Amino acid sequence: MLRFRCLGSGSEGNALIVESRDGLFATRVLVDNGFGPRQLESRLARAGLGLDDLDAIFVTHEHSDHADGVAALLERRRIPLFATRGTAAAARLDCAGVDLRVLRAGVAVELGALRVEPFAVPHDAGEPVQFVFDDGARRFGLLTDIGAPTAAVEDALARLDALMLECNHDAELLQAGDYPAFLKARIGGDRGHLSNAQAAALLARIDRGRLRCVVAAHLSRKNNAPELAQAALAAVLNCAPAEVLVARQADGLDWVTVD
Repeated sequence: MLRFRCLGSGSEGNALIVESRDGLFATRVLVDNGFGPRQLESRLARAGLGLDDLDAIFVTHEHSDHADGVAALLERRRIPLFATRGTAAAARLDCAGVDLRVLRAGVAVELGALRVEPFAVPHDAGEPVQFVFDDGARRFGLLTDIGAPTAAVEDALARLDALMLECNHDAELLQAGDYPAFLKARIGGDRGHLSNAQAAALLARIDRGRLRCVVAAHLSRKNNAPELAQAALAAVLNCAPAEVLVARQADGLDWVTVD
């Protein structure tokens, strides 16, 4: 069985739990941690978990909303850290005492009952990756913090059963907002973040034959609204907007079983 739970998604902090269960044995990994120790433990507790339930942490890239809490976590829970060499260096996690397992895009990692497939993405970070998680029967893809999808990204997202997809901003709200011009250009650029329309266009291009669950993630509080992201993705999926789930900053998203 494959399932996931988002502990929080947005510019104030990101963390995701992915769990694969094989009979009585579970493999449970944390993806990113942009939260301080108390916040992380509180959010884990809401999911019925504690630090001792984590088998490893995977980090997508070094930006503070994804990696600021990683070092503190590793001090309290000695678990393997999976990150690219560029991410580990940029986040200053390639230091003594850290059990660093270097990731390379395109090279899968087998961890207990879980297979993790990292793939490269264009984003303004050292060596960013995103992931597909596979338990041998179901596949769940994570794609946030990407400026413009590539053909390789589209290939990586083929034949998924569930997808958490960045819908960072509505392009019109971003341009009309009060962000400085350089920040608008960075967010909307090819190494920034996906708009609702870009996310929908990507969704339309990938193989959706097995796709049963889509989650809109990493929404901007100032430059987006859940109903806008849901409507954009629902138009591609030919479903009601409410059928598109939303991962939120404050309370993330409850457990979702991939079936």
